[in-house]
Amino acid sequence: MSDVFDALGDPTRRHIVESLSQGEASATQLAADLPVTRQAVAKHLSALREAGLVESRREGRETLYRVNAAPLDAAAAWIVRVGGEWDARLERLRALVESPRG
Repeated sequence: MSDVFDALGDPTRRHIVESLSQGEASATQLAADLPVTRQAVAKHLSALREAGLVESRREGRETLYRVNAAPLDAAAAWIVRVGGEWDARLERLRALVESPRG
């Protein structure tokens, strides 16, 4: 899961994932919406693919990319679980602080 968080730590990669959540696109199409070159987008796509966040398929001479939601779902589930644990800890601390002292 650390690969997922590392990959999503870059704002350009997050933008690419958001764009691909709307549907498949080529590196050229993705680069048109970004202030970086197609080659830079290709490097970002490679990092996202290594993290399992995107998949690709060939269509003619183009490679089309799409989001793989499974790693995102796993990361979201982890965040929810850890958030719940912190909520429980904070609630115990609140109860301790607010309890009458005898």
